[in-house]
Amino acid sequence: MKITVETTIAAPLETIWQSWTTPQDIVQWNTASPDWHTTRADVDLRVGGTFSSRMEAKDGSHGFDFAGTYTRIEPYQLIECQFGDRSLLVEFLPGAEGVIVRETFDAETVYPVEQQRAGWQAILDNFARHVASE
Repeated sequence: MKITVETTIAAPLETIWQSWTTPQDIVQWNTASPDWHTTRADVDLRVGGTFSSRMEAKDGSHGFDFAGTYTRIEPYQLIECQFGDRSLLVEFLPGAEGVIVRETFDAETVYPVEQQRAGWQAILDNFARHVASE
């Protein structure tokens, strides 16, 4: 099953792309709630290159790594990647009200679909706020 989340950001496409692909930016926006944070991020933005980030609860009680491999990159248009046996497509779609950033990913089997959608949407909303603050 595929899940899609999206947001519209009134900012230049170049700024949005840079914020999405730069580790220094990723650690600032990559969280679903204020009690979590991303402690590190690595990006090798090329087909066959890898990405990884470490998300942790601020109280140190939990944490996990999110990592994968880029399978398709069209600069300023889309990024496709694999993480485990799942895939993610991120599209950057210029529109009249700004750039739509749309993520479509394979659902996992551990957590309910709505919980997954809400978590990914919360991270995407943080991304939009981060870009707007630049």
